Amino acid sequence: MRASAFVYPWDVNGDPEAPARIAGLGVEQVTLAAAYHSTRALTPRHPRQRVVTAEYAAVLYPPGDRWAGRGLRPYPAGCWAPGNAFAEAAEALAAAGLEVHTWVVLAHNSRMGAEHPDTSVVNAYGDRYPWAPCIAQPGTRAYLTDLAAEAAVRPGARGTELESLGWYGLQHLHAHDKTAGVSLGEAGQYLMSLCFCPSCRAGYGEQGLDADALAAAVRRALEPLWRGTADDTGWPTVEKLLGEETATATRAWRDTTARTLQEEAVAAVRAAAPRGFRVLLHADPVSYHCGANAGVDPAHILSVADGVVVPCTGGTALLAPFAAEARQGTVLAANLTVVTGMGGSPGTLAADAARARAEGATELRLYHAGLASDEDLAAVRAGLAAR
Repeated sequence: MRASAFVYPWDVNGDPEAPARIAGLGVEQVTLAAAYHSTRALTPRHPRQRVVTAEYAAVLYPPGDRWAGRGLRPYPAGCWAPGNAFAEAAEALAAAGLEVHTWVVLAHNSRMGAEHPDTSVVNAYGDRYPWAPCIAQPGTRAYLTDLAAEAAVRPGARGTELESLGWYGLQHLHAHDKTAGVSLGEAGQYLMSLCFCPSCRAGYGEQGLDADALAAAVRRALEPLWRGTADDTGWPTVEKLLGEETATATRAWRDTTARTLQEEAVAAVRAAAPRGFRVLLHADPVSYHCGANAGVDPAHILSVADGVVVPCTGGTALLAPFAAEARQGTVLAANLTVVTGMGGSPGTLAADAARARAEGATELRLYHAGLASDEDLAAVRAGLAAR
């Protein structure tokens, strides 16, 4: 089963031993970040650094001429990935025999929210989420579609994996995050992620909903969750709290908005890419879920993209809905965390891979070769050797 390791350019650039070390794990591919959100990351083996602070969402290559004069545009990285960091790392990794695919983070951008606050998701209380661009807004959609095409199709890349190509909501690990005091569950996360920006208010109107009345209904629905008196069973709880008809209308607006953006972005990538270029999405088979793994309808997304990358660190159950819709050639990549300190289990990689294969996975994704300790990487080598 083909395996790919996630890598940042700063894991490779300046460390001449990194490409051979990654290839020595037994992976055939690397998924190399080309556009990424702000982060703070360790580089435990780099000869010159131990901590990299990426201060804002950035592209890790020089952005092209298409952005000239546009208000929404990607920013080049600062000192953490100067110049054409992606190309430098990609060349070194390819020279080590690794196939390079791009890793592109889209609707997750705190700098955009800070500099263009009107682009952000607005909840029913009027709070803005600066990390979460609203994907219903025409300007944001145009930005995301063009960014997908440019960042995905970098010279030398054979494919791409698009992360956060859908709704982002409340759930986000922010600096010194203090949002766990009340356990919201799936229903609370959905209600707190409903957007009430002008574009979404108009969209609710198209579904026969009055936006002001809906916002008031969402606030009422959340009261039992704030008090800790509601049993959260996911979508049935949303229907109970909002009313089935209203809940269905909100989901219809959001599902359609996400689906059409995914279609547009994938089409833009294909138009820019050479023949045979693979396009995958990081995806969750529950369409109302928000986050890095975009909520999708499995049948729809597998008719649009070449496959999906599915979170499997906590188990392989999310593979089944995609496997049921897969056709010949569909890529179902099981994403397994192999960093012990981040909740991964590299020591059980062989067993986890076998379980994923039995559930329909055709490939593996390993998060993350640059962040893992030497001990974790040794376990990865052993696990992949046992495939």
